[in-house]
Amino acid sequence: MQKSLTNPNAGFGALAVFMTAISTILGAILFLRFGYALAHVGLGGLIAIIVIGHVVTVPTALAVAEIATNQRVQGGGAYFIISRSFGLNIGGAIGLALFLSQAVSVAFYIIAFGEAFDPLIPYLPFDIDAVIFKKIVTLILMSILSVIVVLRGANIGMKALYGVVALLFVSIIFFLMGKPITEGIELSFNNTITNGDGFFVVFTIIFPAFTGIAAGLGLSGDLKDPKRSIPKGTLMATIVGMVIYVIVAFKLASSATPEAMQSDQLIMSQISIWGPIIPIGLAAACLSSAIGSLLVAPRTLQAIGFDCILPFNNFNNWIAKGRDNDNEPINGSIITIFIAFFFIIIGDVDFVAEIISMFFMITYGFICLISFLEHFAADPSYRPTFKYNKWYFSLLGAVLSFWLMFQMKWSYAVLATCLMAATYYFIAMANPERQGLEKLFKGVIFQLSRQIQIFVQRANKDEKETHWRPFAICVSEDSFKRQAAFDLLRWVCYKHGFGTYIHFIKGFLNKDTHEESQNVLKRLINQSEGSKSRLYLDTIISPSYTSAIAQVIQLSGISGKGNNLILFEFSRTNPESLKHALDNYQLFEATGFDVCVLNSSYKGFGYKREIHVWISALDFRNANLMILLAYIISGHPEWRNAVIKIFATFPESQVEKQRKRLLELIQEGRLPISSSNVVFLSMTNNQTTQEMIMSHSSDADLAIVGFRPETVKENPVKLIDYGDMSNILFVNTSHKKDI
Repeated sequence: MQKSLTNPNAGFGALAVFMTAISTILGAILFLRFGYALAHVGLGGLIAIIVIGHVVTVPTALAVAEIATNQRVQGGGAYFIISRSFGLNIGGAIGLALFLSQAVSVAFYIIAFGEAFDPLIPYLPFDIDAVIFKKIVTLILMSILSVIVVLRGANIGMKALYGVVALLFVSIIFFLMGKPITEGIELSFNNTITNGDGFFVVFTIIFPAFTGIAAGLGLSGDLKDPKRSIPKGTLMATIVGMVIYVIVAFKLASSATPEAMQSDQLIMSQISIWGPIIPIGLAAACLSSAIGSLLVAPRTLQAIGFDCILPFNNFNNWIAKGRDNDNEPINGSIITIFIAFFFIIIGDVDFVAEIISMFFMITYGFICLISFLEHFAADPSYRPTFKYNKWYFSLLGAVLSFWLMFQMKWSYAVLATCLMAATYYFIAMANPERQGLEKLFKGVIFQLSRQIQIFVQRANKDEKETHWRPFAICVSEDSFKRQAAFDLLRWVCYKHGFGTYIHFIKGFLNKDTHEESQNVLKRLINQSEGSKSRLYLDTIISPSYTSAIAQVIQLSGISGKGNNLILFEFSRTNPESLKHALDNYQLFEATGFDVCVLNSSYKGFGYKREIHVWISALDFRNANLMILLAYIISGHPEWRNAVIKIFATFPESQVEKQRKRLLELIQEGRLPISSSNVVFLSMTNNQTTQEMIMSHSSDADLAIVGFRPETVKENPVKLIDYGDMSNILFVNTSHKKDI
């Protein structure tokens, strides 16, 4: 395979880009279809088509100039620019569409070349059907060009291009110097034939005239200084083309009637001071455009092969291989020639024009979208030396391109979109290690996240809490011993809040502990991918657990709001970690944190079928948060079959009063808890709450129990000794929550 996409003998400059682009811009459409467009939509309609076309192409040209001056551009033109900005997977899908449109363009211009022989057919010394004769001409021309390009490559093609572009300008000058074929025509903006084609039908057929900028890009690997030549040559061709389009439109509208333009596709030859120059100019335009496309398409395909986009490595290597002395993409040229021959045999100019328009419109839309996203992402590495493009130009070009696709022919737009989506899917499946959509939106998501966090923080500066949601953190040194705390945190923060899981590393910050923290973070991320977690993961290095907690609870949450809940976990067989929560309780009281302590056992969370909430007379503050947490956990897909049961323990004299209050609370809070699942138990003097929990919740998959720190500090066994029950979550709130 070639080691580079550039031609070691590259010497072309901005003039080569200009010539390749202008030969397409002032090509077959100008000579063959401008009269048709004027006849069907009038001068006003054609000017609108020119304006809309350039509202797409000028932002694209500016975006191309900008992106090209931000990176080292090699061969592959627009494909190289897109793939290095969007990632190889997305770039590959767009690049294949671009290559097909370029290859089909060769056929389009060769077919249009055959139309230039219409005036000669009556003078032939033999009888032959006009369609057959023109097809023979196109097949012969395609064969000659194929031999030239395969044998001599870009150099001979560019030399020929200079000659035909010169002839092209001469024919346009002769036309502008001609006289009207009908005297006394009043210039009108809405003079059309009756029952003509609609605006977007005409636009679709005319649009290939605006695709010249992509042709100029394709020579990027053969340019001596792409960063300078691409912006200069592309913008020059776009401006010159737009001016000539408008002048030709006014000249045609003031020189012939709509009926005359509709009946004669070579109406310009009747206006020109020397009629034959128009078919000659048409032939020159088509020949130059065909040569340009025939030079560009193989280079796009070569770049795709160079990046190993396709799932067949041998085929990638074959199409990437260039000629030894000049890296000429011979194999890509062969494939392009076969595609061109196929569409030449079809022979329908308008059908081929519709296909070209659709795929080029997609390409232009994505180039503008790249530029807009790069502006929005504000990546410091995005430093183009071309400073004349603005983000709103690129956004306008992108939106208009995608809108026009569906206006032109929605069935083709849907088909093209589906084909590109399918192509991207297969490329991504074949190359899963490469970045795709995540590279495209990484910078954008960063900026959105930054702006949203700032907005939320400012919006909440004076707002009082009305509806509680969890902004939870967990600090653990047992991340790889037990996963219970990690699982509980991801369930609590699955949909209703934000969760931050932090692994604690004891020690002082130095090179060794920093490297250890990076390795631990990678392990945490790999672990979280297996569980499809939505937690933010991090590590903290600190000499003690107390100092780590003091740092963590002062951090601003990733949501833009401060954290409000901290989770601890300890093993029932080794409750040493419980001290982390109890010894630092003054910190949580000072900062208003709700505290959850998870007592984990060997049974884990069981089958995730039953959640038992235990409410006592001492839990008037904790009760609402306990019920809310049960509801939130049950909303996770892993707990979708869970049933919440509430056990309320009160002195016998208070049972009926508390029953009514609790049932009203559940009903007003719209909680999915059946009244039959609310059980009231009378307290007796000979049974503790701890014993009642063990008796009634021995088969629960999670029990949620309230606690008060002052009583637990005196007797930690209240959080530890629960036999062989499943996991138990102890909850203490800083203030009463509203359900």
